[in-house]
Amino acid sequence: MEFEPVIGLEVHVELKTQTKMFCRCLNNSLETIPNKNICEVCLGYPGVLPTINKKAIEGVLMVGLALNGKIPEYSKFDRKNYFYPDLPKGYQISQYDMPFIKGGALPLFLSSDQEEKKVTIMRIHLEEDTGKLIHGLVQEKAVSLIDFNRAGVPLMELVTEPVISSGKEARLFSQGLQVLLRALEVSEADMEKGQMRCEVNISLRPRGEKNFGTKVEIKNLNSFRAVEKSIDFEIKRQTGILSKGEKVVQETRGWDDAKEITFSQRIKEEAEDYRYFPEPDLPPIHLYSEEEGGGLFDLEELKKRLPELPWEKKKRLIKEYKIPSEGANLLVQEEKILKFFEETISCFEAFDLNAKEKAVSLTYNYLISDILGIKEKEGFLWENLKITPLYFSRLINYLVQDKISSRAAKDILLEIVKNGGDPERIIKERNLEKVSDQSVLLPMIEEVVKNNPKALGDYKKGKAGAIQFLVGQVMGKTRGAADPKVLEEIIKNKLKD
Repeated sequence: MEFEPVIGLEVHVELKTQTKMFCRCLNNSLETIPNKNICEVCLGYPGVLPTINKKAIEGVLMVGLALNGKIPEYSKFDRKNYFYPDLPKGYQISQYDMPFIKGGALPLFLSSDQEEKKVTIMRIHLEEDTGKLIHGLVQEKAVSLIDFNRAGVPLMELVTEPVISSGKEARLFSQGLQVLLRALEVSEADMEKGQMRCEVNISLRPRGEKNFGTKVEIKNLNSFRAVEKSIDFEIKRQTGILSKGEKVVQETRGWDDAKEITFSQRIKEEAEDYRYFPEPDLPPIHLYSEEEGGGLFDLEELKKRLPELPWEKKKRLIKEYKIPSEGANLLVQEEKILKFFEETISCFEAFDLNAKEKAVSLTYNYLISDILGIKEKEGFLWENLKITPLYFSRLINYLVQDKISSRAAKDILLEIVKNGGDPERIIKERNLEKVSDQSVLLPMIEEVVKNNPKALGDYKKGKAGAIQFLVGQVMGKTRGAADPKVLEEIIKNKLKD
């Protein structure tokens, strides 16, 4: 029997606000001193009252608008009751039946073969984050310590419909969501820092059947690789169980990144009862009104603030600049690199270019292969690169006009990426403009031919590669400044003599 997976994701995202969700403590994910950003409110002291962070709600609404979700006129917070050491109040302020966003969809725009497929959203709600448990040894005794700096940080939870069919789709969705969150500037969504955390709900059923199978939850996935690999493993594990005629146990499982396996954490026979009820310390929220001046937000104004959405940006890059889908993916994921690319292209307006399309193509190719290659090899951060869009455009202009060779361009690029500088000055100082004057090149060619009798012999035996060897030797003498096409023609004529 063939089985098909049914997969849904729950994604938790820490929002980028100055203060926490219900108090004035700083929201600082980089704080290293434990329990520094805490107060009576986020620690749940008796008698204290929370206040709502409007900026956090605005962030959720921006995400909802970008995903074309439905925003209710009224909403509320609810109290979710459960007990855990890192939950200081003994309950969590969350949302139950009236989330800020219902519905919506995110296209898998980072895919190379199914860009138009959309993952539909069930809901997006807002809650407060928990503290952080730290397990270790103190004086050779095992201890668990609690850092409450994270407690009370605004936490957006997005829940998809169970429409994802593979680990790859889940990864593409998660990566696409991260790009969107950064474009909207509502979260850094750095998985390594815990600012974005994924949970997977997965079951298998006979292909074509409508009823769901037994659901297994995979908790606390902190990388895109873990999202994809854990699903792939769980599909194989559950397929093996069902193929034997056995039943999958409803449970919560973890992910062992080193072994690349899921493991059981706790059995979950029935859904937990959180005893939700409306949060008594917070009023219902009037989000907006069709009438002017009503509600906390003007939705039309928020819509105007939406930037170019990543999937729209990708289509524009492909159409406008004729770059491949994979390259467009890289650019939409790296806003700083995209900005550099487009600023370089805008600099071409100052040049008398008859071949702008060629200039754009060269800009893309040298950026992706050379500049990013140097960055990776040298271990630089993008901010450390000394090259500017203006100087990069000048270098590309020399290439378009065929005034320098590609070899010279690569040498110049290495110099200005690491140390900065104007390529025009470097070209003039080092005499790197292409040399095509036969009177200048002929003496060098004669010397190279004289010193390489084997290459001469190979050429006379019909080995065409010998010409390229000789061209390379002369190019070395001119430090890449000779025109290789002119060189090849002169050498061929010389060898006929």
